[in-house]
Amino acid sequence: MGQIKAINISETKGTQKKNIHTCKLIENYGLEGDAHAGDWHRQVSLLSYDKIVAFNELGAAVQDGDFGENLVVEGINFRSLAIGTQLTANEVILEITQIGKECHQHCQIYHKVGDCIMPREGVFARVIRGGTLTVGDVMSY
Repeated sequence: MGQIKAINISETKGTQKKNIHTCKLIENYGLEGDAHAGDWHRQVSLLSYDKIVAFNELGAAVQDGDFGENLVVEGINFRSLAIGTQLTANEVILEITQIGKECHQHCQIYHKVGDCIMPREGVFARVIRGGTLTVGDVMSY
């Protein structure tokens, strides 16, 4: 079980996201207002809070959304979950569709600090059932 620490969106792909603290997730689409939402398998990106903390301990100064992640969750190691795992928070159901990703062009964080954890630690999901999430909500699998 984990706790949602940040909910991030951006209006443009390839940019850092901003924490909006609460958001509507739309079934088979993604986060309302997010540039990466759509009818595809990477509707929502998730990153473990602990991985961000560890990255910052190496001298980086990243904040919520800097890796382009939609949801930051403390207490769940997403990298250890299998494709097909369902995550629930309130009425929302997400299904993990991809673990990690190949970066064809380095993101803003990579250019700033020389590394990015999203390709190694990030996971992607599609929205099975929509609803509203708020920072502080509990997520489980």
